[in-house]
Amino acid sequence: MLTIYADNPRRRLAAASLTALAVATLAMPAAAQTSPPAQAPTAQATPADAPQSLPAEQETQQSATGADIIVTGSRITTSGFNAPTPTQVLGEAQIANNAQPNVFNTIAQLPSLQGSTGAATGTFSTSSGQQGLSSFSLRGLGPIRTLTLLDSQRVVAANVTGVPDISMFPQLLIKRVDVVTGGASASYGSDAVGGVVNFITDTHFEGFKGNILGSITKYGDDETALVQAAYGKAFLDNRLHLVLSGEYDHEGGVGAGDFGTDLAGSRDWYRATTLMNTGQTNNGLPQFNYRDYAQPYQFSRYGLINNGPLQGIAFDQNGTPYNFNYGSGGRPTGTGAVTGCYPGNSFCEGGDLSGAPGSGASLKSSLERINGYGRIGFDFAPDNEVYLTVNVAQVKTHNQPSPGYGRSNLTVQCANPFLPQLVRDRCAQAGITQFGFGSSNASFPDPQVYTDRRQYRFVGGAKGKFDVAGTNWNYDAYYEHGITISDIRVRDIVLQNRYAAATNAITLNGAIVCADPAARALGCQPINIFGGFTPSDAALAYVAPHDNGPFQHTKLTQDVASLNFSGEPLELWAGPLSVAFGGEYRREFYRVNADPYGAGVSDLSPNSADYPADPLLNAAQGSNWAAGNYKNGRGKYEVYEGFLEVDLPLFNSKSIGRANLNAAGRGTHYSTSGTVWAWKVGGTWDTPLDGIRLRGVTSRDVRAPNLSELFAAPTVTTLPNFNDPFRNVAVQAFQNTIGNTELKPEIARNTEVGIVLARPSWLPGLSLSFDYYNIKLKGVVSTLSAQQIVQFCFEGNQAFCGGFSLDNANPSLNYINVQPFNLASWSTSGFDIEASYQWQRPLGLPGTFTVRALGTHIRKFIVNAGIAGVDPVDQAGANNGNTPDWKWLAVQTYDSDKLTLTVQERWFSDGTFGNQYVVCQTSCPVSTGNHPTIDYNKMKGAFYVDVGATYKISNRFSIYGKVDNLFDKDPVASPQTNTGLDINPALYDTLGRIYRAGVRFNF
Repeated sequence: MLTIYADNPRRRLAAASLTALAVATLAMPAAAQTSPPAQAPTAQATPADAPQSLPAEQETQQSATGADIIVTGSRITTSGFNAPTPTQVLGEAQIANNAQPNVFNTIAQLPSLQGSTGAATGTFSTSSGQQGLSSFSLRGLGPIRTLTLLDSQRVVAANVTGVPDISMFPQLLIKRVDVVTGGASASYGSDAVGGVVNFITDTHFEGFKGNILGSITKYGDDETALVQAAYGKAFLDNRLHLVLSGEYDHEGGVGAGDFGTDLAGSRDWYRATTLMNTGQTNNGLPQFNYRDYAQPYQFSRYGLINNGPLQGIAFDQNGTPYNFNYGSGGRPTGTGAVTGCYPGNSFCEGGDLSGAPGSGASLKSSLERINGYGRIGFDFAPDNEVYLTVNVAQVKTHNQPSPGYGRSNLTVQCANPFLPQLVRDRCAQAGITQFGFGSSNASFPDPQVYTDRRQYRFVGGAKGKFDVAGTNWNYDAYYEHGITISDIRVRDIVLQNRYAAATNAITLNGAIVCADPAARALGCQPINIFGGFTPSDAALAYVAPHDNGPFQHTKLTQDVASLNFSGEPLELWAGPLSVAFGGEYRREFYRVNADPYGAGVSDLSPNSADYPADPLLNAAQGSNWAAGNYKNGRGKYEVYEGFLEVDLPLFNSKSIGRANLNAAGRGTHYSTSGTVWAWKVGGTWDTPLDGIRLRGVTSRDVRAPNLSELFAAPTVTTLPNFNDPFRNVAVQAFQNTIGNTELKPEIARNTEVGIVLARPSWLPGLSLSFDYYNIKLKGVVSTLSAQQIVQFCFEGNQAFCGGFSLDNANPSLNYINVQPFNLASWSTSGFDIEASYQWQRPLGLPGTFTVRALGTHIRKFIVNAGIAGVDPVDQAGANNGNTPDWKWLAVQTYDSDKLTLTVQERWFSDGTFGNQYVVCQTSCPVSTGNHPTIDYNKMKGAFYVDVGATYKISNRFSIYGKVDNLFDKDPVASPQTNTGLDINPALYDTLGRIYRAGVRFNF
């Protein structure tokens, strides 16, 4: 909110200029707002007789006080320069109108951002540690290839992947966000392959302001409460500036549903949609069938005999045996298979769905964040400042990855005393002493994952101006030290071998006990798995110890020292030659410690009360938990780099217009992989045609492997229903993911060419831009999935056959090793469109009406695994990923100063499940791992409408309200080949209609 002081000419002029800037930021497309990005030095007050309007090409480059507003895209500091790299700008007003509890949600709606992660993604995961982590992804290249800055400075990572958490930024102080939609490694360094997202804060804010927001979904969940406040004051004749801010945000999240198809609340769109695998590849029919209501036939809610002569007998909640309803007309064979069903992934269609766990995962993690920020700056000379900033933040999340504990490979003895007599009699009749068994264990407590990230960031720096030989120069120096402490705790996860021991019961001296005497000695209590009988507290304490479950403690540190200069050393024929240069040192370090049951130690410490030695557990290798087997590890690397950037004016006249050439180079030395070079060459031409500007840039960009890729602590993920193509059965296996210290930096070639129509004299409210982009990325750090590795070996590629073992009698010995390599290459191209128009006094009404639309079209996104026998796949338009063919955002705003009304539309196009599939019904070609056949391959897009309003009660108070997803659009299925929650929260709204309301104040 802007408070205008009518009794002060300077403040009146500043307020008017800031208002003009906010309107221009909203109305003007990204193309017309590009300008130099470095931080401007502290400005002095503008004289009272300064002009109150600016030339069109400079309106977005000067503040109310006359200082340069540097828009990210270049290191050059000169208000007359327009950078060749397109930059989309979101101003403070647009961020406020979107009324989100986290500014991340607003920025992530931009069409150029594809694949960003937030509280609604990663909720099905136990071990990733990325639940609730808000990070941006430009061009669908992933968060690790998007550089996120705070006031043009690096931020310590919130995860070992190297990405920061936007939730930890001081959000109420954000003045604008610059999104550079192109490679910027030459200017800003590693990770800026997809582009840069730079948050610019109000470092000289004065006054007191706040924001209170509450929201809830139509279904009565994700209750949110946000409180923000900021204070700023100048002292010592405006030379000392103090800024403080704090915020608290609680988002209740959307919890888990039940087994089967029941979601949280009254949401009714989940249908357990799955790509059913027939297991047949050359019978003329499609291998995969798109079907609703997939039912696993290896287990049921309270237990199912899944192998042997008694296959098909299930147990209800009371433990009573009954004949299981397989669906699909399925009939058990006694060998583990079911006729009429889908052996490739052990599913039937329909029937008894009560044991399917997919709907039991959280739709959105609950999130609680606390943020405190302080900045003090002192002008030790005019236009020169030293400063110190401190940012302390905490983000806590909670999610449920799945309910119960699914186990499909148990061997049950017919003598088990918990087994109903009827079944024991059937065993005797069949002449067997044991059988195969699977259960969802619905009576078990549901696993819960808790993350706690704490961040401490300190920055000290100096910036300002100085003269050299009659020329003006700017400098910007800072040192940053950041620490992130991340803890992950998993509750109610079982130790698998203890679970197996507890299910194997016998009668001893008239009492039912665990059959294994060593297990009994360590507290094993028998569990009745034939029905919905809740285990005793003692049994649960042994099988799933609550207070010492899976745990991971991670410490990340970042140290950055940076010094940059920019100036105009020469006046040339068409204007000044602008130069920027500087250097940077960076050190990244991490250390992770995990619990011994997961990480493994040489001795599980028999004297430890928390983790007693147990002969049933693997002491050396760990990986004893059903999920959450975190490992110990550490690693570090150092970076030394220097850059030079020049802007050369080519010509400047009325007859041919104005043009410049911009070039930059950066040399970077990584302690892990040596030296690599980045560069860019581009330029702009303001043509003599009214309002038309041309621009283009080509660049070589780099991304160095992050700590996780280089030094990843080996992690183990349980794959409970892994498809073994050699035997055509589903088995339990462990996926071992490890790092690779031999990785090299990824190298990208970015090219962008665009045309801009910026407020022509014949229609000054209009702005248009069109930018084509092409990105080729080589040496991509990537891995194949565990299923791909095994499938390619099965198809005869021996290169993949040495890293797995699947046919072991003991399931704990089944494993697939997954490791990153510089194998892949990616190639993507498309174009961005942006348009805006602003009417003054529309239909005679007071105020303005502004229309703004942004769109991105992805022509191709080709992923080449770089491995012989693996075909490239075009992921453009694959809506189970994050790169739809088209993505649009449109905003219409009416602002009368007293009342602001906003309507927003979000849309992306129809697509496919994956472009690798061959669609056929009959006469299908042979189905392969590269090109599997499928009977249906269409995935609808989505169209969402949001509406909002703000009413200014006075110059100091405003109330506002907003409805997101006004028409309560449900997500469409994103089917996979398992029983997970088949949705894609990276693209689709999974929560439904949300009501928001709040109040803002400013003193």
